[in-house]
Amino acid sequence: MANITGFSKRVWDLYYEGFKGMTVGKTLWIIILVKLFFFFVVMKLLFFPNLLQRDYTTDEERADHVRQELANRGS
Repeated sequence: MANITGFSKRVWDLYYEGFKGMTVGKTLWIIILVKLFFFFVVMKLLFFPNLLQRDYTTDEERADHVRQELANRGS
């Protein structure tokens, strides 16, 4: 157990010191994080609405619909 915590501390120190010393890299990481936020949050809200939540009122109705769709596509 002590080896694992020592290893994780060394890994943390490696990344911490590496990010602390960055200049251009910090800007690039900010751009990457903004793009990921856009792709996974904004795009989901705009293009992937929760159709089951909208079209069915109970969990049982949603489950039945999913079962029927899976059975229809399987045959």
